[in-house]
Amino acid sequence: MDEKERHERGMAQRRKVLGNEWVDRANAKKNPFNAEFQDFITRAAWGEIWTRPHYDERTRRVLVIGTMVALAQWDEFRLHVRAALAEGGFTPDDIKEIILQQAIYCGVPAANHAFKEAAEIIGEIAKGA
Repeated sequence: MDEKERHERGMAQRRKVLGNEWVDRANAKKNPFNAEFQDFITRAAWGEIWTRPHYDERTRRVLVIGTMVALAQWDEFRLHVRAALAEGGFTPDDIKEIILQQAIYCGVPAANHAFKEAAEIIGEIAKGA
């Protein structure tokens, strides 16, 4: 597969996981400073890793959400929790279970913050935001 095909495959996967609205917003924010980075993550993360056959999409979502708790990367955590709920068929209970699992391995402060962030997203989705 060449880089153009990897990018196309990555963009399709990115849209599937994050939703068209999110990807369209990210693309609209591309500029000369960040365009290469956007191309890189589309090809590498989405076109190479997220499309590998071993793990299904649900498992990959769980891994990413848990990793974002572990790394305290709250913007990415929010993005992937919202996408899991809106695009991935996850329920608030699914998110709760991920956070509880991470509480043991990442610590209570990380889980406490994750519950706060996830609750905000769940509330926004319930309001239609």
